Amino acid sequence: MLRLVVQSAKIDPPLAPLPRPCVSIDFRDVKKRTRVVEGNDPVWNETLIWHLWNRPLENDSFLQVTLQDTGSQKEESFIGLATVLLKPLWKQPSKVLFVKDLTLLNHSMKPTDCTVTLQVAHMSHRDIEKTGAEDLLGITAREAARQKLLVPGSTAHRALSSKPQHFQVRVKVFEARQLMGNNIKPVVKVSIAGQQHQTRIKMGNNPFFNEIFFQNFHEVPAKFFDETILIQTDIGFIYHSPGHTLLRKWLGLCQPNNPGSGVTGYLKVTICALGVGDQALIDQKQLYGADDTDIQIFKSAVVPINMAYLQFFIYCAEDLHLKNQQSVNPQLEVELIGEKLRTHMQTQTDNPIWNQILTFQIQLPCLSSYIKFRVLDCHRKDCSDEIGSASLSLNQISSTGEEIEGKQSLEPTSHTPRAYSGFLPCFGPSFLTLHGGKKAPFRIQEEGAKHQNRQKYGLCVIFLSCTMMPNFEDLIHFEVSIGHYGNKMDLNYKPLVSSTQYSPVIYDGNIYHYVPWYNIKPVVAVTSNWEDVSFRMNCLNLLHFTRDRLKANLDTLKSTRNPKDPALLCQWEKLLRELVEDCKRPLPCMTDQPKATNLDRKRWQLRSLLLQELAQKAKQAMPRDMVATAEDWLYRLNAVLPEPQMGLPDVMIWLVAKEQRVAYAQVPAHSVLFSRAGALHSGRLCGKIQTLLLQYPEGEGQKDVLPAHLRVCMWLGNVTDSKDLQLLCQGDMAVYAETYENQAKYKDQWGQQGLYRCPNFSDVMGNKTLPMTDFQPPLGWHWQDSWTVEPQRRLLLDIDINKSQVLEEVYENQGRDIRGAWGPAAIPNTDVNGQPTEARENVKCPQGWHFKKDWVVELNHAVDSWEYGVGIPPSGLPQVWSPVEKTYHSCRRRRWARVRFRNRGELSREQETVSFLQLGPADGEEDGWEYDAFGSKFHLHPQPRSRFRRRCWRRRLVPDKDKGVAPVFLLEGSLAGEGGSVREEGDRAWARGHRRPQGGLSWLQAMDLKHRAGKEEESKPWPWGLDRQFRDPQRQDARPPNMPFIYCTFNKPHYYQLFCYIYQARNLVSNQILTFQGPFIRVVFLNHSQCTQTLRSSAGPTWAQTLIFQHLLLYENPQDTKESPPLVVLELWQRDSWGKESLWGRSMWPPVVWLDLQDRILPPMRWHPLMKELGKEEGEILASCELILQTEKLGEKQLPILSVPWKNGAYTLPKSIQPTIKRMAIEILAWGLRNMKKASSPQLLVEFGEESLRTEPIRDFQTNPNFPESESVLVLIVLMPTEEAYALPLVVKVVDNWAFGQQTVMGQANIDFLQPYFCDPWAQDYVHPKLPSTFLGYLSRKFWFKSSKAEDEYEHEVDWWSKLFWATDEHKSLKYKYKDYHTLKVYDCELEAVPAFQGLQDFCQTFKLYQEQPKLDSPVVGEFKGLFRVYPFPENPDAPKPPLQFLAWPEREDFPQPCLVRVYVVRAINLQPQDYNGLCDPYVILKLGKTELGSRDMYQPNTLDPIFGTMFELTCNIPLEKDLEIQLYDFDLFSPDDKIGTTVIDLENRLLSGFGAHCGLAKSYCQSGPFRWRDQMPPSYLLERHAKRKGLPPPLFSPEEDAVFYNGKKFKLQSFEPKTPTVHGLGPKKERLALHLLHTQGLVPEHVETRTLYSDSQPGIDQGKVQMWVDIFPKKLGPPGPPVNINPRKPKRGHRYELRCVIWKTANVDLVDDNLSREKTSDIYIKGWLYGLEKDMQKTDIHYHSLTGEANFNWRFIFTMDYLAAECVCVQSQKDYIWSLDATSMKFPARLIIQVWDNDIFSPDDFLGVLELDLSDMPLPARHAQQCSIRMMDADPKWPYFLQYKHFSLFKKKTVTGWWPCQVLDGGKWRLSGKVKMSLEILSEKEALIKPAGRGQSEPNQYPTLHPPLRPYTSFMWLRSPAQHFCSVFWKRYRFKLIAFMVVSILALLLFNFIYSAPHYLAMSWIKPQLQLYPPIKIFNIITSLNTSNASSSILPTQDPNLKPTIDHEWKLHPGPTNHLSNIFPELPAPED
Repeated sequence: MLRLVVQSAKIDPPLAPLPRPCVSIDFRDVKKRTRVVEGNDPVWNETLIWHLWNRPLENDSFLQVTLQDTGSQKEESFIGLATVLLKPLWKQPSKVLFVKDLTLLNHSMKPTDCTVTLQVAHMSHRDIEKTGAEDLLGITAREAARQKLLVPGSTAHRALSSKPQHFQVRVKVFEARQLMGNNIKPVVKVSIAGQQHQTRIKMGNNPFFNEIFFQNFHEVPAKFFDETILIQTDIGFIYHSPGHTLLRKWLGLCQPNNPGSGVTGYLKVTICALGVGDQALIDQKQLYGADDTDIQIFKSAVVPINMAYLQFFIYCAEDLHLKNQQSVNPQLEVELIGEKLRTHMQTQTDNPIWNQILTFQIQLPCLSSYIKFRVLDCHRKDCSDEIGSASLSLNQISSTGEEIEGKQSLEPTSHTPRAYSGFLPCFGPSFLTLHGGKKAPFRIQEEGAKHQNRQKYGLCVIFLSCTMMPNFEDLIHFEVSIGHYGNKMDLNYKPLVSSTQYSPVIYDGNIYHYVPWYNIKPVVAVTSNWEDVSFRMNCLNLLHFTRDRLKANLDTLKSTRNPKDPALLCQWEKLLRELVEDCKRPLPCMTDQPKATNLDRKRWQLRSLLLQELAQKAKQAMPRDMVATAEDWLYRLNAVLPEPQMGLPDVMIWLVAKEQRVAYAQVPAHSVLFSRAGALHSGRLCGKIQTLLLQYPEGEGQKDVLPAHLRVCMWLGNVTDSKDLQLLCQGDMAVYAETYENQAKYKDQWGQQGLYRCPNFSDVMGNKTLPMTDFQPPLGWHWQDSWTVEPQRRLLLDIDINKSQVLEEVYENQGRDIRGAWGPAAIPNTDVNGQPTEARENVKCPQGWHFKKDWVVELNHAVDSWEYGVGIPPSGLPQVWSPVEKTYHSCRRRRWARVRFRNRGELSREQETVSFLQLGPADGEEDGWEYDAFGSKFHLHPQPRSRFRRRCWRRRLVPDKDKGVAPVFLLEGSLAGEGGSVREEGDRAWARGHRRPQGGLSWLQAMDLKHRAGKEEESKPWPWGLDRQFRDPQRQDARPPNMPFIYCTFNKPHYYQLFCYIYQARNLVSNQILTFQGPFIRVVFLNHSQCTQTLRSSAGPTWAQTLIFQHLLLYENPQDTKESPPLVVLELWQRDSWGKESLWGRSMWPPVVWLDLQDRILPPMRWHPLMKELGKEEGEILASCELILQTEKLGEKQLPILSVPWKNGAYTLPKSIQPTIKRMAIEILAWGLRNMKKASSPQLLVEFGEESLRTEPIRDFQTNPNFPESESVLVLIVLMPTEEAYALPLVVKVVDNWAFGQQTVMGQANIDFLQPYFCDPWAQDYVHPKLPSTFLGYLSRKFWFKSSKAEDEYEHEVDWWSKLFWATDEHKSLKYKYKDYHTLKVYDCELEAVPAFQGLQDFCQTFKLYQEQPKLDSPVVGEFKGLFRVYPFPENPDAPKPPLQFLAWPEREDFPQPCLVRVYVVRAINLQPQDYNGLCDPYVILKLGKTELGSRDMYQPNTLDPIFGTMFELTCNIPLEKDLEIQLYDFDLFSPDDKIGTTVIDLENRLLSGFGAHCGLAKSYCQSGPFRWRDQMPPSYLLERHAKRKGLPPPLFSPEEDAVFYNGKKFKLQSFEPKTPTVHGLGPKKERLALHLLHTQGLVPEHVETRTLYSDSQPGIDQGKVQMWVDIFPKKLGPPGPPVNINPRKPKRGHRYELRCVIWKTANVDLVDDNLSREKTSDIYIKGWLYGLEKDMQKTDIHYHSLTGEANFNWRFIFTMDYLAAECVCVQSQKDYIWSLDATSMKFPARLIIQVWDNDIFSPDDFLGVLELDLSDMPLPARHAQQCSIRMMDADPKWPYFLQYKHFSLFKKKTVTGWWPCQVLDGGKWRLSGKVKMSLEILSEKEALIKPAGRGQSEPNQYPTLHPPLRPYTSFMWLRSPAQHFCSVFWKRYRFKLIAFMVVSILALLLFNFIYSAPHYLAMSWIKPQLQLYPPIKIFNIITSLNTSNASSSILPTQDPNLKPTIDHEWKLHPGPTNHLSNIFPELPAPED
């Protein structure tokens, strides 16, 4: 696809007012536009996509961009336009084209200042567009196994159609779990084949989605399977999964940018891909947590997209020619994924050498499977002429590794095994063969250096027979070529003996023709030069041998129809044994082969591993699913068979007539290639006889006509291996040079003077050849003897030799003279075409023929036997003849005719032919001359008017001494003796590869075969088209005529007898009343054919005839015939009343060959398919054939023909081979016809073989479509084979009768297998089938039920929906003591599909009627209701006849039967969406006859799973109104409603069925209550009816013992009810006992069936399911019980609840912020909401600066919800959008979500933890915070039961208070992040009104009263006491450092004081001055200073003796205990911490 991103634009000058621009882009006439934005600099960043489909980008592709202003008053005001050329993307598709500031042009195409910026990319369907931010979840990497050849788990591979079909993909997203991240809002995006779908946005780590997406396709299956689903897998993988579904699989999710980062969450989905006829699996499990115990994670191999470079090394090409034989200018084009690269052009050469490398960038796996090569002739600029093309499959030159399932591979370079992972694409160096049209293939070489290992190959073909041909008037011959070698139309190659001698086509006596080769078989020998690929072919042939044996054994396995046949197991064991044997045979090793390429080694490794794996599987295989298993092995083996490096082109055999190629056969070269390694390595047909079916080129020839059956023997191999070549065990090779000497009669003398332009010496077709003296033997050969005259009797054969009579005719012609009189014309005698013939008087009777009558005039529709016309120049013959004479007519003629008959001789016609061919020269044959006579063929005897004669000179060539090569491969080049230098030059050119040098002479030019034109010769006819040759000198045979011919002569023929045993045909579907008019079988064997007797009209014609062919000539060795016998062809023909014959079908197979009668066993007859055009099967024929060699011993013993009995003029079947016939009676119960809309008076025609019966027509078909009573039971006495394999089908036809006796076949049904209807009426335990007369006839009383109103006076705790949920475990339903006593059965399919109920066709089956061979989509034209019984009938007429099976018959007045029908439509599942929002608004419409119920106003809005809960009641007459149609429509407000789907129920089958399907049996019999009995009849009467139907005595009840005697047994109530249940309204014991007994009889219970909906727009595609049931009550039995109330549950008044949640406090909450003092703190608040009610989210106030994780709130949350207690879910109805018409009702689990957050001012708030509580199943809280742990929330704890936390339902407990844990995701694991103390209380709506309370702490603040929490106010602490706070903060954090600093300071002060005072003290102590007491004031000053210093030092720390330093703030609330909650909250007891 093409992706365009429109980024922005610039409008200059700016527009005012502001424009509203948009961009429209036009690509390939598809216009798309962006959205509208406002401004002069608009920015869109919008993506537009065009799908390219099958049209890739081209060189001239472009985009037209237009910028418009939609806001302008002018409509779409134009701003500018531009064109973007896409040529860069065409060259490099992987690049992105950036177009920045593209200048726009105005209306005048002048540039403006406006620009636009674009981005263009070429994307494939598998490219993934990554959208969204990094937190988007999804898998964006590709599946590694995208290009799987095999689908895991799939064994049976159904063949894929090439036509588009309907498909549907469904993706259902359930829920996600363990999503990585905190406070995420997940959304799931699903892309189905490029179409985007998106779920609603949810919140949390474990969200529920429960959304489904649909998408329909109408595609070819192969293209559909390539589409992808982005959660991601490919559709082909889904479709081949079991049930076409991935059901409830958990998918691992990874990040789109880093797939290798691991799983980041899990998503549960169901994905299914449905085709026509597929049904979606039923899934009724609980949506939420129903399968938590069995979680399966679907692991997918996720790998990124790998980009790679694919390089092609193009070296050279060879032999490139066009038809005009001119040199070419070749250029190679390589195409991959739409990208094309070309080499340089080479000029004027047929052998170009490029030596180039072409490089493609691809992604692995690659999007395209094929690489295309085209060689173009560039003599013109456009290079439009294609010389040839070839292709390579990437799957064949690479491997993904998926071919091997878990196999270990051993690398050639190492000895360490590892898992096989495939290999990258590689190829060559090798040649590729180019093909083009009818031209023979030529070659191209690529990838590397040119090989020098050319070897010479020889191809030898012996033509044995050519039969079943149409009539060819001219001579024909065959041409064999391999590549260019042998192609006589290519004059650039040296001539070879590649064509046979010309031969006529002879009539075979029936309808076909053949070539009369007989004992002289033509041989061709073609030599060619190819590279040596024997090592590769050996491996390929060995694999083909393995494949062929496996396929043959598989076909035998399939032919065994009876699964209980003991031969089946033996054949299976044989298959396994031979497969193991073949797979263990090693393939030729490629690792040591020097010529092997890299691809050879890789494929050898792949093939070897596959063979090892198949051998291992075959050893372990069990006899289960044998056919499917073997087909899977065959499929995998076929996947590795193709050989891309073939090297040898196929062998082509052309049938040539009139020098035009008419038909061909293509033989793979490897199948006939010889190998020195042995027979297994050689081709399976090398040196063996094979039968080729020629075919016309495409678009030519007639349909249903085969050009020929050709039997050949072929050998291909290296000429060095042909030394001892002996293709057939018998036969002598002879090589002859041949030329014709021509003479003409001139002046009554024979000579060359009158030849004019005819050459003196020519070939058989008149082409000029050399005189006999100029012929030279080729190299390696010499002449054996001299030239001799040998008439070619094959060309002289009478073409009528096999006809018994021939009509001869001569036209007498007259013309008008001048007087108007008629006289003889210039040419008095002509044929019908006006060519001159002999006069009828001169026409003599040939030898072996005689006339019975002389010439007579045929009127030929003329009035007077003459035909008149006007002559038209130049021929003078009229173009139109008229039977009436006119005056202007100038010509007239009349027809003389007579019939000649063949004489009856002793020899057969074929023996006469052989004798004629073997005759020597006879008397009168002068020197072997052949004479012509006016356009007829040549004769050995001269005719009176012969003017031309010729004779054939032949000379035999013999090889020289042995040269180590078969002599026939030395016959190369022409036998021309002239131009020796040219010949030598040609030989040298041949040595260089059979190529003539450039500019040299061609072989045709070298021989100069053109003859100059002479004088004009008078107009005269020539035989065999010689006139055309001689009159056109420019027209010459392209093959040089001077070539020898090779023959293989067989001197001793072998005679055979063919016995063809034909019994009967079957399954011949026809719309004629007389199925087959005059059927007969024509058997064709070689050139012989016979016909069986023509039978009368029959649906299954039985001939029981043996056709015997005697004295069949086969010249090859009998052993060769036994190995490869000719095919026997059986054709089924029919002859109408006018005698016209038409072919119906053809079947062919080889006969069984017996060379010795001692081993002879009559071959068993088998069913062979009759094929028509295009392989269409048109029936089957039961026959077998054997071919017996006639030997001398055969005459001594009893001849085989004597064992074949003769009866009524024909051979019948031998008793030992004829099927055993037994007289049987087929009893047909003809009940009626249904849905025959166009029938007026139909009748039934029953045919079995040649026997048939008819009923009387139904006269009142419109009022009663049942057959009359007198015609209801038919008995057909037939002869039926006892073997099931030989049984014929029973054909039922409906014939409608119209006025004037017209009859037409309305439809027919074939019952192929009658085994289910076999019975033995004389068996003791046999029970006759009972008709439904006992249902209505024997009950005369009506049943009236009393209606009880007391049951409505109170409300029951259970209802019908409880029974449904008990049966499905769909919801957490209420626990009910007696739920098992009231349960029902839920079927996940239709009631008719339940195997136990036999499709409800136990009374009479429904057979669909067709007008053609039934297929999947064949239209049904009606239905036949009836039943069959087949039983033995006595052969003796006097023996007692068995009783009729269908005795009783219901009264005719009982039908039609008025009935009351109740239809209960419960719900629908997975409906097809019809609206744009992916949903629909479904409603139900019921149609029964002309009655229609339902209302579109009762639709269910916005849902795909609607719950209807509706009962429809209607009346009908059965069977006139029997088909109940349930239709579901989608409501649309404005447009017509869309039909979603339909299902149809046959009410008649349910009414007549003996399983009681009209009303299901309830589990309990209650007379009142919610589970009241609803049938018309009580259980006791139902039991009595059932007993009478089964032929049993009525049941006897014993009220005293609470027992019943039934069917010879006694049943007590106590055995069913050990303890009487105390159920409201329980019925009497008698009825309960009868009901228990009825449940043991296999009757239909009370049920709900699931029916599939289908739509006409998508036939066969599942459109959804509907769950329902139907009750049918005949009005004759009275009114039924009350209907069941299935109204859907809705939250009634009083079911609305109010949840009050009081948040008290938190503890141990994570601290995430740092304050200025680097302390951890959090500003905590709490959010809360109910799941599904996110809009009603509530939050508390903020507790600031929590230093310990504790926070106080005293905050109340109040949530209102509608709760369904029965289903434990909440129901919410709301409109999705403002404009939505209806509210969407959704159900959610009752789940409370509490989240803890940290408040931040400038940055986003921090998530601290989450708590999710299921209110219906929540853990009991902890009383103290210390007891609260994360273990409380474990869903599946691993602790012992007594240590597990108990769970409870809040709706039952009503109120609870305590601690719950919060958790957060950390490092991929959940950990405890805090604790929350809450009080939860649930109140009903009424209780909430009585006890009102406000949210938070608002009024009314009561129940309980919430006071503001007391919190430390630390917000302005720094302002109030900065010193104290500073000291507190610094002392608390740095106290240790401060103490250390003070100690160090004191020590430093003391040291300083010491140092400072030390000198003074030392001076005083050393000097010691005298103490002076005066003046005293100094002493005082010293003391005072000392005291002062001491005082000051002591004052500092004691300024305020009462003030103490504060380390922490301790707030005292009240004197006394700190916890006084009882004083604060008097209504609530104080909780304990």
